[in-house]
Amino acid sequence: MKMRILVVAWTAAFVSIFYTSPGWAQQKQLIIYGLQLEEFEYRRGDEAEDLLAWNGDAFIGTDEIKLRWLGEGEYDTNAKIFEGLENRLVLQLPISTFFDIKGGVRLDSPNGPDRWYGVLGVTGLAPQWFEVDVDFFVSETGDTSTRLDVEYELLITNRLILTPSAEINVAFSGDPEIGVGSGVTDIDAGMRLSYDLIDRSLSPYFGVVYERKLGQTENIALSEGEDIEGWRAVIGTKLMF
Repeated sequence: MKMRILVVAWTAAFVSIFYTSPGWAQQKQLIIYGLQLEEFEYRRGDEAEDLLAWNGDAFIGTDEIKLRWLGEGEYDTNAKIFEGLENRLVLQLPISTFFDIKGGVRLDSPNGPDRWYGVLGVTGLAPQWFEVDVDFFVSETGDTSTRLDVEYELLITNRLILTPSAEINVAFSGDPEIGVGSGVTDIDAGMRLSYDLIDRSLSPYFGVVYERKLGQTENIALSEGEDIEGWRAVIGTKLMF
């Protein structure tokens, strides 16, 4: 309970910055907003799993400060259950030409009991135009973890784009209640080939995704009879509004 109160206080502090910052006061008439789905896809697994998956965000703010919602999840269409569901609400501010800092809260469900987290991270473009997203999390139970998400867009033509991506999760302390052990917990790597249509607001794609649990998290999954790795063919589209 104390940790949850700290998480809420953390969010309130960032929201206060949002409304009292000079950037907001000077540019509030220039409000921008948008919604995008980086991934909205059907996944077919090597053991006949059928999944719907998505990864997107919405934002409102100015060039100086934004309030963002980020969400991702997987839904098993055969078992009719969510394999995972994550939502984050963060405040994002620039700290350099190419990088922003963000902070807020995250809620995970329904894999085991719901978990609230405080979030602090950076996002932006690294040298050679790699899109990098690094987040540090503190859960309501006091467990800490981090996530590294890297993506690169390789332009084959102006509209045909090959996008490799990789996500690595590391837990500094285990949380067996939700199936997480300490150490490197899992990796998710993908390769998608997309084609931009309708002024780049619609980009159909196909590709492949590989997922693997590691270390203590792998042991927990095996003890519960779960799969620890899998290849999936994907087909979907990017959407931008």
